[in-house]
Amino acid sequence: MLSTPAENSLHLVNTMTGTRQAFVPLAAGTVKMFTCGPSIYGAPHLGNYRTFLFEDILQRYLEYRGCRVDRLINFTDIEDKAIEKAGKNRQQLRDVTMEAAEKFYRNTGLLHIRIPDFIPRSSTSVDQAVKLIKELVNKGFAYRLGSDFFYDPLKFEGFGRLYGLDMSRWPEKKIRFRRDTYPGNRWNRGDFILWHGYNSRRDGDVYWETELGRGRPSWNIQDPAIITKHLGFQIDIACGGVDNLFRHHDYNIAVIEAVSGREFSSFWLHGEHVLLDGKKMSKSKGNIVYPDDLLAKNMSAAGIRFLLISIHYRRKLNLTESIMREKEEQCRALQALARQFTGPLSTVGADNPQAEKHIRGMASDFESAMNNDLNVGQACVSLRHRLEKLALIRPGKGLGKKQWSRIRESLLRIDSVLRILFE
Repeated sequence: MLSTPAENSLHLVNTMTGTRQAFVPLAAGTVKMFTCGPSIYGAPHLGNYRTFLFEDILQRYLEYRGCRVDRLINFTDIEDKAIEKAGKNRQQLRDVTMEAAEKFYRNTGLLHIRIPDFIPRSSTSVDQAVKLIKELVNKGFAYRLGSDFFYDPLKFEGFGRLYGLDMSRWPEKKIRFRRDTYPGNRWNRGDFILWHGYNSRRDGDVYWETELGRGRPSWNIQDPAIITKHLGFQIDIACGGVDNLFRHHDYNIAVIEAVSGREFSSFWLHGEHVLLDGKKMSKSKGNIVYPDDLLAKNMSAAGIRFLLISIHYRRKLNLTESIMREKEEQCRALQALARQFTGPLSTVGADNPQAEKHIRGMASDFESAMNNDLNVGQACVSLRHRLEKLALIRPGKGLGKKQWSRIRESLLRIDSVLRILFE
């Protein structure tokens, strides 16, 4: 372990403050964490999995440090795009979303991404969405217009503070935005929709009979409904991709905090984009990459995981043929080094003083890097250095039985976080 309490604290860069802060959970030993799940009208791409992986590393490292993590991830299954796709393909909405969900489960298993046993769908929290909207109307933050319900951001003090939105540019004329999502990284300066009143041409058979009338919850209320239903109104960490800084996460804050009157999340973490040859992946450009595409290029599942976690989560990852080869080779080298210390000890010697500093340094180096905003890349570089030194010692000097056992135990514990050393 590290030498001082200050060094042994986990520090994370909090998007809300823009600073590196020591993480302290609201309740000692327990962390409530919400991580935005996929919209399952289509299969998640490599950029999505990079986000899921940094969140996986965060959860695993919190558990490594002795915390119990209550993590919630969701499936968005009733947004405009899913309904449009079902109508276009003449499918039931459930069939459209089930296919994407099954691919998500397969790829999270492949990449050793730990997910909760239960992933709620937006369609299972409609009752909570109705409750939240009613409360927002009662408190003056939301209003009804025809059969729709809208949220007025000007009624919520500090709206847009996560992104740092310049509210001085807000238009004087009232503007309403009725769609669930909008293309690109843009801000909709106006009222956002909470509830879609039923439209038979648009919605088909996707609706609920509620106290608000017949209709369905908008995307903007779905995450707040799922979060407050399953985790409550205050959590420790909220995570997602950097795209969520445009509208989505500030909408979540505005909805939840307007109802509760308390700070929703103490920490916000956001993962950066995956680029393909320097360009952002997008369906319009036809350059979306999926995990299966990298497997087809002879990358191993562990190599893909290593590729996506070894570049710091707050840095853009530019996917090129050379970086894929480089990360696959680095991953295989680490695995080969680790395997030298996981089999039976062929010769038993006395404890080797030269080896001792490297054995102790394995855990301390790992924790020092991870405590610095989850610096997985540095953690892996340091681990490889220690293992290379120990590998040189082993043939000439030998290792004691207890030292051998400690190396193996340390590797297994470190790999409970990394999940790249042992298949």
